[in-house]
Amino acid sequence: MTRVPHRIAAAEGWARLELVEQLGNVGSEVDRAIRAHEAGRADRFESALERALELFDLTAADPRWRGHRCQEILRAREEFCRLFFDPDVPPESARGLSRYFFGFAWAARQLHHRRQTGE
Repeated sequence: MTRVPHRIAAAEGWARLELVEQLGNVGSEVDRAIRAHEAGRADRFESALERALELFDLTAADPRWRGHRCQEILRAREEFCRLFFDPDVPPESARGLSRYFFGFAWAARQLHHRRQTGE
């Protein structure tokens, strides 16, 4: 089974989202991966890891986020990978990354609310 059509459809829809919406969604997958890893759920971890990296890459490839925005996206991706592949990662790193992405999720929710209410 191939995932290419999903990736194409995701990329098309992804390009319509604002940065806070993209990063809010990335953060959801980041949190899923963290929780699955902590719970020892390898199957769920692998899936969430793959989805998070795919969304990081789609976000970084968005031409609207050139320069410092793209650098920050790639830095967050690096820190996400570091959580699982660096043996010397500080224990509070996962909590810090979750807090970082929570800000985007909150901002995306506020944006959605403003769109819905016309504010």
